[in-house]
Amino acid sequence: GRLGILIVRHLKRLERVILGYLEVCDGPEEAARLGILETLQCIIEHAWPRMPCRLPVLLKALLKMIWDVHTDQGSTPEPVKAALLQGATECLILLDRCSEGQVKVLLEVVYSSCEENRVRECIRKVQENT
Repeated sequence: GRLGILIVRHLKRLERVILGYLEVCDGPEEAARLGILETLQCIIEHAWPRMPCRLPVLLKALLKMIWDVHTDQGSTPEPVKAALLQGATECLILLDRCSEGQVKVLLEVVYSSCEENRVRECIRKVQENT
């Protein structure tokens, strides 16, 4: 529909905005990051044919965010952290679907070299999703 066309037309700019938001913690509520993860899910669903070529960039940003959330010693409450990790994991699952499993392949390397249980947990959810 129209939303899809609009998204595709503005994808480059949207991507910059999204990547910018994913990098920054915006206080204990994390409203901006949670919102942007939802937006990203919507974009992936509407513009999925355009996603595979953006995989490396998005994958890196999402993994970095997962890592940052996991290692954050600040004031972010546990439920908010869980919601952020869940949102990022959902995005990875959607990216995996629209790239015919490329994400699973790329994540294997990360999984095997990562010791952090929480990060591994996110990756495992993607790996197990069919």
